Amino acid sequence: MSRALELAKVAGDAGEVPVGAVITDADGNLIAEGENRKERDQDPTAHAEIIVLRSATKNLQTWRLHDCTLYVTLEPCPMCAGAIVQARLGKLVYGVDDTKTGAIRTVLNIPDSAASNHRLQVIGGVLESACRQQLQNWFATKRYPKK
Repeated sequence: MSRALELAKVAGDAGEVPVGAVITDADGNLIAEGENRKERDQDPTAHAEIIVLRSATKNLQTWRLHDCTLYVTLEPCPMCAGAIVQARLGKLVYGVDDTKTGAIRTVLNIPDSAASNHRLQVIGGVLESACRQQLQNWFATKRYPKK
């Protein structure tokens, strides 16, 4: 999760909502990493989770990530939760709940939904304070810029 926080800072410094993600294999080796790129790429699907899933599947040359773990600083949205299920991800670890669009446990529960054809292990709240603080600090500069 520490590397995901570093990537989130890169995104925030670039004007993106600071969300970072990494995927590791069953042995904990880094497979892929990514951060939000919606503004830079002008792509509504360029969330950190989508970026890292695309990179991991390319690197592993398979779309099935059942032996992999995705670490992301913010609870995934419905689009990302759907992609995680479609990728057959083995485990998801996230930092802070998203009370507006969280689709893992907070607002929706896509992985455990009857519409989901795959179940995965989910662990939330990892480095929660650091993830929350990073997001709050970034949004504070956007809402109340220094004069």
